[in-house]
Amino acid sequence: MTSLPSRRRLLATGAGAALGLGTAAASPSAASTTARTTGVAEETRTLDELYQAALAEGGKLVIYAGGDVSTQADGLRTGFKSSFPGIDLTLVVDYSKYHDVRVDNQFATDTLVPDVVQLQTVQDFVRWKEQGRLLAYKPAGFSRVYAPFKDPQGAWVAVQVSAFSFMYGPAAVGSDVPTSPLDLVDAKWKGRIASSYPHDDDAVLFLYTLYVQKYGWDWLARLAAQDLQFARGSYTPRDAVTSGQKMIGVGGSGAPLATGPVKWVLPDASTPFMSWGQRAAILKRAKNPTAAKLYLNWRLSTGEQQSATNGWSVRTDVTPTAGLKPIWQYRNGNLDGFPRFMADRAAIERWKQTFALYFGEVKGDPSPGSLGVHPGA
Repeated sequence: MTSLPSRRRLLATGAGAALGLGTAAASPSAASTTARTTGVAEETRTLDELYQAALAEGGKLVIYAGGDVSTQADGLRTGFKSSFPGIDLTLVVDYSKYHDVRVDNQFATDTLVPDVVQLQTVQDFVRWKEQGRLLAYKPAGFSRVYAPFKDPQGAWVAVQVSAFSFMYGPAAVGSDVPTSPLDLVDAKWKGRIASSYPHDDDAVLFLYTLYVQKYGWDWLARLAAQDLQFARGSYTPRDAVTSGQKMIGVGGSGAPLATGPVKWVLPDASTPFMSWGQRAAILKRAKNPTAAKLYLNWRLSTGEQQSATNGWSVRTDVTPTAGLKPIWQYRNGNLDGFPRFMADRAAIERWKQTFALYFGEVKGDPSPGSLGVHPGA
């Protein structure tokens, strides 16, 4: 029997306050409310008109995108270059927590490289807006974007939905399917689980804090005794399950309805998962602002939103893949909680260090490599 605090005590004390949950979903009417007028009109030019203007501007575009490995962005690179072959696109993938401070340093040294930032660190967009770093711009379709997925003045807009949960290999687990994090502490799964480090990636961190709040510290202690295989990068649990190294992965994204060697679990309403809108913005000092506008319009176009690999769209007028509801209708997806969680950096540091006590320090090189101060220059 562990002497760790009980679930009841956890819920009554600091963890719940630190999470800042309270995840009531907005009503459909709120979701479709047009942002208040601020003098920035929604884009009326077509993609082709923007493309021609971007070519006249110089035909270049640099994007800093949050991610784990460069190949994760191959679909974006291929899709954009296929649609706009004359644009010289440079898309640099790195952990968002490195991209944001990299951009800050470039601001400080007057050496800005990217035109667009597309990051998981949602709190940075609020800060950069306050600092006057972001260009107020509303791409076509902005009025159709779910209201919490956009800044009313157009400083930033979410271009994709992301969600983290756990996953398993159907062939490996057979009929013994894990349906809840509670199942993961069963002794039969010892040595058979991979996870990304919760104290290395803030989205994985939020997922783990949701689990701790729901199931308690005793559950976490039992999970820590399961001999998990940890690695840097939220893609690693899926890779471990796909390759057959492990049967279960924790802390990664996926498509809820996809079939294949990995089943990403969209839990029932009693079980938490986490989701957010991946924000993108044009930097006010961007060298290629027209190409940047082209990119945002392309990402928000109905065609691109309908082809989202996980089935969800940021737009209220794009129907999710059959069998799914709009992401904001999943109360257990904690969509509203993630920005609040990300804003409290002191609480995040406490959570990180606490998980380090249970799982050990983060080990290994960053999965994108060490890219330095000015990648893409």
